[in-house]
Amino acid sequence: MKYDKSRTDLVFNFFNILLMLVIVFVTLYPFWFATVGSFNEGLDYMRRRGVSFWPSAFTFDNYRVVFMEHGILNSFEITIYRTIVGTITHLIVTSLFAYAFSKKYLVGRNFYAVIGLVTMFFSGGLIPAFLLRQYLGLLDTFWVFIIPAMINFWNVIIFRAFFQEIPDSISESAKIDGAGEYRIFFNLIVPLSLPVFAVIALFVGVFHWNDFWVPMVFTRSERYETIQLFLMSIIRTREAASALQAQAAGIGIARGAVNPLTIQMATMIVTTVPIMIVYPFLQKYFVKGIMIGSVKG
Repeated sequence: MKYDKSRTDLVFNFFNILLMLVIVFVTLYPFWFATVGSFNEGLDYMRRRGVSFWPSAFTFDNYRVVFMEHGILNSFEITIYRTIVGTITHLIVTSLFAYAFSKKYLVGRNFYAVIGLVTMFFSGGLIPAFLLRQYLGLLDTFWVFIIPAMINFWNVIIFRAFFQEIPDSISESAKIDGAGEYRIFFNLIVPLSLPVFAVIALFVGVFHWNDFWVPMVFTRSERYETIQLFLMSIIRTREAASALQAQAAGIGIARGAVNPLTIQMATMIVTTVPIMIVYPFLQKYFVKGIMIGSVKG
């Protein structure tokens, strides 16, 4: 009997591992394919009609062309600034709201819950959103990225679930010692809630980094062109990549060394890698924070 059970487990583990390896390969190969193409010489890439697992003609020229474009540096600057400011303000506003919302003695608690849940399922649409930002004077300003994204009710629910796990005795003892609500929150609750703060920071940071819709609709100036909007212009309009190819001769790059497709791939890698670097630093908090937020509400 033990032999049959052990054999069944071995068969299950074999196919489970095989399935996981297939999923990992299918997930990572497109990124690897773009990475290989970005490091391959343009003419060689077109001659071979793509490459598989390793560059056949290794070169950094595609990246030299990408960073030659003055717009990408401005796009990186505004995107980094937006991601940092947007994540910090979201964490502060959303966590403060969730902390108050986690208290049973909050006046109007049920009313706030209904209002918040409604925003999760219904919205006014694009035109009302545009008009609202116009009336508030947010169009074509940096704050159009920040103010509308300061609070998200789903994140409020996750924060609230985590805060409710913290014993009330901690805040009650602090109140006896004369601490106010803000001091309790920032000195006691926040240090005890680092896992959920890390999870929400990752979610919000990835949103701000990857978002192209807001700058495309609500801004007009190139000053507020984010890196994803820059990437979209390179990918969607072959003329933009072709223009970079034509400018490559100005920095001593042979015309056959790059082409629009390899330039597009290099741009994709440049815009993707920075946010990927952040994840390992938050990974240890990720599972714990999201599990606690999903178990209780």
